[in-house]
Amino acid sequence: MFDLEAKLAEKYEEYKKLNKKISDPEVMNDSNKYQKLLKKHAKLKKIVNYYKEHKKLKKGIEEAREIIEEDDSEMQELAEMEIENLKPRLQELEEKLPIMLLPENPQDEKNVIVEIRAGAGGDEAGLFAADLFRMYTRYAENNNWKWELMSANESGVGGFKEVIFSVEGKDVYKHLKYESGVHRVQRVPSTESSGRIHTSTATVAVLPEAEEVDIDIDPNDLKIDFFRSSGPGGQSVNTTDSAVRITHQPTDLTVSCQDEKSQHKNKAKAMRVLRARLQEKREKEKQAERAEARKSQVGTGERSEKIRTYNFPQGRVSDHRINLTEHKLEKILDGNLNIVIEPLLEEDTMKKLEKV
Repeated sequence: MFDLEAKLAEKYEEYKKLNKKISDPEVMNDSNKYQKLLKKHAKLKKIVNYYKEHKKLKKGIEEAREIIEEDDSEMQELAEMEIENLKPRLQELEEKLPIMLLPENPQDEKNVIVEIRAGAGGDEAGLFAADLFRMYTRYAENNNWKWELMSANESGVGGFKEVIFSVEGKDVYKHLKYESGVHRVQRVPSTESSGRIHTSTATVAVLPEAEEVDIDIDPNDLKIDFFRSSGPGGQSVNTTDSAVRITHQPTDLTVSCQDEKSQHKNKAKAMRVLRARLQEKREKEKQAERAEARKSQVGTGERSEKIRTYNFPQGRVSDHRINLTEHKLEKILDGNLNIVIEPLLEEDTMKKLEKV
């Protein structure tokens, strides 16, 4: 464990320097830079306020202990009471501050692109993909996040072969990054007459959304095709070539979007997805260079490659990464996803604390 006092003193010095920096007229005239520094200043201010309180509490306890050493029974009793009053808050701060001092993942604040694809299990996998789509959009609404459908390929039975959507809000990636992987469902499909339980899967990929400044795309590297959008069974959705397919030729990544009637809007959405995928590819390559397995690898969709199982007969959800089991299936699928996300956040924090 790191030296808490030394780290707090270091943050206090950083805070004082930042105070001067944000008052610099040159910085104030640069809106983007100024906003970023203000955000950093707000976080440091919270740590500094806790640091000051931490120092005050420690000093109060030390002074009370000195009084106990004196030969005055009445004052000793008051000093002991003072220590008992101050100790719980000091302990609370000493648990909270190390977590606040952990290095931040710069991606955590970003908005995300979520891609859900039906895996093994045919039509039932597509229906499960639709259930996951509903779960995430309800979760977004519960957190006052904004979500927008980017692209959808329906299966024709009320499910999705693939659905892509964006989520915007505060600390979206921080909470949704744990959702990348293979999700497995065990239930009796509506088409199953014998009542036999089937196992199906869907893959989820959560990509931090890249801004134009993050990913520089050369327009000459893009092959853009326009075509007529269509629904399930080839039924014409509209009579203009508004659907867009963008291929990034150096990487062969292809993105299609046809949900908007406007060609321009479909192209803009497709570019957002392409940037996120390119950034994800770049991050994956960096991690491969370090010989580390990418945590958000979604696998092939095979039933054995699961991060979480949704068991309908038992009303159970199990997250296999942290051996968590909750008998709250309906609540979780209705968007109360913090039931599993909060323990994942805590586990991640504990692992980070062990390394420092």
